[in-house]
Amino acid sequence: MPPSRALAGGVAFLSSAARGSRASTSALRQFTTTTTLPYKQPKGPATRELPIPSPSAQHPEIPAYPFGPRATYKQSNKGLYGSASIRFGNNVSEKYNVKTRRKWRPNVQTRRLYSESLGQMIRTRVTTRVLRTIDKVGGLDNYLLGTKTQRLKDLGPWGWRLRWRIMQTPKVRAMFAREREELGLPPQGAVQEFLPEGETAESLMRQTDEMLSREDEFEIGEQEADVHVDVVPDNFMAEEKRPSGAEVKNL
Repeated sequence: MPPSRALAGGVAFLSSAARGSRASTSALRQFTTTTTLPYKQPKGPATRELPIPSPSAQHPEIPAYPFGPRATYKQSNKGLYGSASIRFGNNVSEKYNVKTRRKWRPNVQTRRLYSESLGQMIRTRVTTRVLRTIDKVGGLDNYLLGTKTQRLKDLGPWGWRLRWRIMQTPKVRAMFAREREELGLPPQGAVQEFLPEGETAESLMRQTDEMLSREDEFEIGEQEADVHVDVVPDNFMAEEKRPSGAEVKNL
């Protein structure tokens, strides 16, 4: 074989091998995935001093979630999933009753929801069922500020952090102060004025717990010296005999 033909055949083989390697590499790249980055919250005037907390970072200033993180379907800890979770079951064929294992995932979407107290959008993962509930209650703030136990369970750790964040805004604080005034309660900072001199709320709670453990009687208030008590007579509102028919005619 002439050397020129052998050289041409070798070049053709190398070029075909290179094309095959590129094709295999491109085919592999179609199935590769990258780790999803946490969604970044939009910045606004209300979140410059106190930004929106992260779904996964540590925030020691935020009170702990009373129900703790969810042990199953852990991605719901970083979104508004409500009580939705992944479910497992079987597909059963009609003819031979063959069972095929399958799963049902909740319909989760990434949305930008508007917060009236913050005056800006909040980006979060949310299920369509929670979206429907938000529309029914009148907005994201009303959903996060719900007081029922089931609502607090549906919020999850991420919803609990959002709840704490909007409670720091002046608008929500003014709303809480207005509610306390309507209920006849003192302002938030004026509770210490009603405590006895030299006492704190913690010491009074400790004394109350000790009295409860000893089963002592509580004396609420001070008894006045001159107290006028009205004595009710024995025949007060006594039942009278029903008049007969003849007596009614005489009347």
